[in-house]
Amino acid sequence: MKNWKKNSWRNYPVKHIPEYPDKKGLDNVLEKIEAFPPLVFAGETRHLKSQLADVVDGKAFLLQGGDCAESFAEFHPDNIKDTFKLLLQMSLVLTYSASLPVVKLGRIAGQFSKPRSSPVEVKDGVELPSYLGDNINGMEFSESARVPDPKRLFRAYSQSASTLNLIRAFSKGGFADLNKVHLWNLDYIKKTPETKRFKELEDKIADALAFMEACGINSDFNNRLYTVNFWTSHEALLLPFEEAMTRTDTTTGENHDTSAHFVWIGDRTRQLDGGHVEFCRGIENPIGIKCGPTLEPDDLINLCNRINPNNDKGKITLISRFGADNVSKYLPKLIRAIKKEGLNVIWSCDPCHGNTIKATTGFKTRPFNSVLKEVQNVFACHQSEGSYAGGLHIELTGQDVTECIGGAHKISEEDLSSRYHTHCDPRLNANQALELAFLISDEIKKNSSYSKNANKAAS
Repeated sequence: MKNWKKNSWRNYPVKHIPEYPDKKGLDNVLEKIEAFPPLVFAGETRHLKSQLADVVDGKAFLLQGGDCAESFAEFHPDNIKDTFKLLLQMSLVLTYSASLPVVKLGRIAGQFSKPRSSPVEVKDGVELPSYLGDNINGMEFSESARVPDPKRLFRAYSQSASTLNLIRAFSKGGFADLNKVHLWNLDYIKKTPETKRFKELEDKIADALAFMEACGINSDFNNRLYTVNFWTSHEALLLPFEEAMTRTDTTTGENHDTSAHFVWIGDRTRQLDGGHVEFCRGIENPIGIKCGPTLEPDDLINLCNRINPNNDKGKITLISRFGADNVSKYLPKLIRAIKKEGLNVIWSCDPCHGNTIKATTGFKTRPFNSVLKEVQNVFACHQSEGSYAGGLHIELTGQDVTECIGGAHKISEEDLSSRYHTHCDPRLNANQALELAFLISDEIKKNSSYSKNANKAAS
């Protein structure tokens, strides 16, 4: 890293970073943010990396989920709490059913900006710059709202800090205590099949806790029954902000992007000679790489070696996103290339982005069956290649939305308009997300067992 500095990305071509008309204003904002306190700390980042190393070895599973893009308008403690509850519920289902600890990673406290397929948007013959996320410009379709405004970064930082503060209170203050699992239920799903199944799981856990209590094992003596580790993540897209949030750890000399514990490089910005890869190669945070249909095996190997030259476990998470019907076409050759090179990576499945369609009613949506099918196809592919599918990366919300069609409640295209709240891409609601967790838990257990047996045979 001798040739790396936190601003060295500026010497490389970059995509999907907006042009700010007020460049002096942007510099002033970034200078102030550079002096702000870090949002996360180096020790936390190292702890997450150690947990992710267990996922590489097939000893844990990674659950990463949250908003497509956080917004200023939907910022509310209840929304944060409900998303946190939902991820706890899903983790509990996967932990109990698949007999694996789950690393909980939220798309939260910083996931604002999004790359867009087109730089412009046209409505009624009027063309304006696309909405790029609340930390850059406004969603309102007006010329003034769509101008990138550097002062929005102050509000994004403040919202991220407040969100993290609440999450830390929930995760360490007793809310996540397994004895209070009944408090994790979301009100609007209490009369659903998923809630009935979750109640049955609650009863089994209560019996197990009662037995442990009788043996003298309880939350008074075991911190793991009382608290959870909950980590934050977002796409490292807006590099000027990420640069401003990068600090040098005084105890080790390492560089950490303190805007989140984990950041990822998107499918549109993973150019080997691009600024996003250059920035991410110099920070110690665990790094995700989105892997879409255009990614060639040699390019993937070069990306991994550039970002993780020491082949450290827990550093790289490969997030595949092909679409349900394209998994067998693209994923096997990437798995084989990684295995051949002996690279330590986590394979995670993003079953949302490759399955986005436009409904006849005009809304972007995702069919639940396609989301489920992609997860199943990815797991089957890893089993056939003797690899471990170690993660799930999904866009979800704890709110009662109608953005994805299908699921047990059979949301139709006509239902989309009733509660379609997303500022960008459609999200699974709590019913659909919990249903997905139940449906894939057996697959995760089977995949883990298959991977462990394959590793034993290989050794």
